[in-house]
Amino acid sequence: MDVPGYSYATLVAVGGAIGYFKAGSTVSLGVGTMFGVLLGYGASRVSQNPKDVYLSLGLSVVLLVVMGSRFIKSGKFMPAGLISAVSLVMFGRYLLRLF
Repeated sequence: MDVPGYSYATLVAVGGAIGYFKAGSTVSLGVGTMFGVLLGYGASRVSQNPKDVYLSLGLSVVLLVVMGSRFIKSGKFMPAGLISAVSLVMFGRYLLRLF
């Protein structure tokens, strides 16, 4: 079972919900939920076949780029820095699994 993948999916979804409750951002809620569900599906695929990392790898790259650029612009670690750091780790993990 891909426990780190499911944890990553949960972190992203919960982060979207926190963005909604703290700032009233429906975009954060929607995008966080969407990415969380897709990452959860990707983790289930990796759990069934450890080499089937393409969805999770692609989503981690998207989150790394988007949240990394937000972190660079704002300089605030929460939430953009945290998500970009975790996305970088997960990108590396999935890349290693691929090879």
